[in-house]
Amino acid sequence: MTSKRTASYLTTLLASLSLMAGTTTGFAEEPQAPSAEPRHGMAMHGETKYPDGFAHFDYVNPDAPKGGSVKMAVVANGYDSFNPFDIRGIAAAGINTYLYDTLLESSDDEPFSAYGLIAESIETPEDRSYVIFNLREQARFHDGQPITAEDVKFSFEILTTKGHPFFRNYYADVSKVTVESPRRVRFDFGDTSNRELPLILGQMPILPAHYWADREFGKNGLNPPLGSGPYRIGKFEAGRSIAYERVEDYWGKDLGVRKGRFNFDKIQYDYYNDDTVALEGFKAGSFDYRIETSAKNWATAYSGPRFTEGKIIAEAIEHHRPTGMQGFIFNTRRGVFKDARVREALAYGFDFEWANKNLFYGQYTRTDSYFENSDLASSALPEGRELEILEAYRDQLSEDVFTETYQPPEAGGQQGLRKNLRTAMELLKAAGYEIQDRKMTHVESGKPLAFEILLFQKSFERVVLPFKNTLAKLGVDVSVRLVDSNQYIQRVREFDFDMITQVLPQSDSPGNEQREYWHSANVNANGSRNYMGIADPVVDSLVQQVIQAPDREELVQRVRALDRVLLHGHYVIPHWHLAQDRVAYWSHLQRPEITPKNGSDLNNWWVKPE
Repeated sequence: MTSKRTASYLTTLLASLSLMAGTTTGFAEEPQAPSAEPRHGMAMHGETKYPDGFAHFDYVNPDAPKGGSVKMAVVANGYDSFNPFDIRGIAAAGINTYLYDTLLESSDDEPFSAYGLIAESIETPEDRSYVIFNLREQARFHDGQPITAEDVKFSFEILTTKGHPFFRNYYADVSKVTVESPRRVRFDFGDTSNRELPLILGQMPILPAHYWADREFGKNGLNPPLGSGPYRIGKFEAGRSIAYERVEDYWGKDLGVRKGRFNFDKIQYDYYNDDTVALEGFKAGSFDYRIETSAKNWATAYSGPRFTEGKIIAEAIEHHRPTGMQGFIFNTRRGVFKDARVREALAYGFDFEWANKNLFYGQYTRTDSYFENSDLASSALPEGRELEILEAYRDQLSEDVFTETYQPPEAGGQQGLRKNLRTAMELLKAAGYEIQDRKMTHVESGKPLAFEILLFQKSFERVVLPFKNTLAKLGVDVSVRLVDSNQYIQRVREFDFDMITQVLPQSDSPGNEQREYWHSANVNANGSRNYMGIADPVVDSLVQQVIQAPDREELVQRVRALDRVLLHGHYVIPHWHLAQDRVAYWSHLQRPEITPKNGSDLNNWWVKPE
């Protein structure tokens, strides 16, 4: 499970090295700086919704009964690690969500606001040049040891030096960490225009320094680590299942950010190699809750006596969170995709309308923005403040950015597809290609236009194979390789692919994570989410502007400008989106009456009392 706000993670190695050089040790006198009053929470822009001392979030049931269990399925080839913070290995499902608490907790019904969890209060000045977290006296690890400022400092240092590379990039603007007292820790920032930094530091999982003192961080394997969250690791079968048991005396259970949440006594994940087998297992009662990602399954598989009798409930729960971008991702590190005209041409070979009608039962809408389903998405032609932002880069951008509204190619039947293929042929010809011996060949190099699509979901072949067959009409040679999920993860981490299908999620409040997706510093950073290999100084500059946005209105305009430039870069062939969560569950489970804009969260559900 992912955090409520899409985690964001990177910047440059030099920045992270200078960051490390600035950390301090021991206790220190409070540096002179603008003063700030302690507060219970903070918003990225504007004011928080919930007041100091609030009893619970509006979208939970504060009287939800504790007890029972819930089982879920994971379709993957197992796991080999209990360390979700290390780039090596495949971590067990759920471990970050259930085992570790963070300094702050985000709400699901605001764009980006966070409230104290481990931190009782936060202090940050108007310019957000630093943040101080004052820790709760009652905050404890599962062994009873208190969570201290030294643990916070340790967590920051271990994650940014030995953890996944995204941590040191995510927190790269931190210049100094100072432990001021056992329950007070301060972070100073080198870039004071990064208004998001106090909030994303609050997302940092806090690890126990005393536990890791005599252990090597990246080599703990399947030894259950010490946490502080609402659950601890229970029974597990390596690579096949893992159960989390609710901590009865969990220190934070009565806080407003925890009331009515994490109600199950046991949460279990069982691993399946095949989604079809998992679906049948669900209907047979092998597990309790399933999120359906297949339109075909949703249209055809959720029927029968158990559904008509109400034993299993299937419902599409509407949400209002950004859906981000799903699509065919071009790896521009590969020579075949260096030319944007080639990437644009290949997009004309994907017939979404046919796929939606014949494969998806008309359930989806075509995606035309990286920030789909939100006010952050660009549309029409740029105007007003967005146009003003883009004008500064006019001599570095294609004229299309200013004169053409981005729209993924539409086929609308065989005649439309033929027209699209003629357009694709013209683009490829402009890029130096022509047909030779029935193969699309680059005239100068003599190399045929050929690439591989890497998949791990067999069900996606029904989408990819028609795309492959259409491109064959252009003389483009496409091969499809299906690998297991672990191999797929490793190859994607190392950018060892030509094309993949991938989801690029977004939040209501984009910020530092945009570096991870688009910044040139991450082109060769294994494990980053710059899957496309984007290295564009305009994109780099726009990302920095997004991070530095002073208010919500300016953030929206800067994100729209970034969105427009990315779309006209033709780094993806957009797929589709759905503003609903398709969930199915056995009727002994119950969910709150209110669904927040971010959608339903199983961690707010409970088992009905007998």
